[in-house]
Amino acid sequence: MDFDDNPFRAPASRVADDERTALGTFLPEGRLVPAGRGYHWLLRGWELFRVAPGTWIGIAVAFMVLIIVVSMIPLLNVTANLLIPVFIGGICVGCRSIEEGQGIRFIHLFAGFLCQPGRLLLVGLLYLVALLILAVVFGIVATLSGIAAKGSGGAEGWAASWTELVSILAMVLVFAPLAMAVWLAPPLVVFNGLTAWQAVRTGLVVALRNFPPFLVFGILVVVASVIASLPLLLGWLLLLPVLYASIYAAYRDLFFSELQ
Repeated sequence: MDFDDNPFRAPASRVADDERTALGTFLPEGRLVPAGRGYHWLLRGWELFRVAPGTWIGIAVAFMVLIIVVSMIPLLNVTANLLIPVFIGGICVGCRSIEEGQGIRFIHLFAGFLCQPGRLLLVGLLYLVALLILAVVFGIVATLSGIAAKGSGGAEGWAASWTELVSILAMVLVFAPLAMAVWLAPPLVVFNGLTAWQAVRTGLVVALRNFPPFLVFGILVVVASVIASLPLLLGWLLLLPVLYASIYAAYRDLFFSELQ
């Protein structure tokens, strides 16, 4: 299919452009928002979900099944991380379609394969490389801490254990902003024409500047995950679509001056 004839094509803008649309003014550098906006992203995700619950559940189930199936195929399992940004990009196109009054359709899950698929795949590749680097660093730190713990006793042994604990916490603190950046990257690629590297870098900077709302968002997601897991995991049929839609809500909130 020719890209110009793509029915799911998203409007693109140059990075430096001051894009003004009916949805607000795009801010290439992002903006600071209060911590409470983390709750707003989930609430907005719920509102988008309520527009078409059946379609959203179908999208969430298909997304999950496709990723699981790909992850189980030898040699192809590594591509699961590459495909996630493509699917997220398509879901964001569906969210934009809801805002424009056209609603969301199941086929939007695959819209990312028609809207900058190469860049979205590269976002996944950058994420995968970053995870591998973090894993190597963590492995080295954990090994050195283990050696120190075995070779020391008493207070020195406790010091080694604390060093290992601090290293784990540090890895979590590094991983969290990276995950945030990858969540924000797909809509920046699809809607605003950023390259994969520009999208990840911009998402990382904006996520770090807005760590408080992301912290609130993360805490609420953990609580919601526990609740969703209680009735035989059936709550995830509702939670997953809300989480996917909340990614778009965070993008809209952080990169547009006018809020819905």
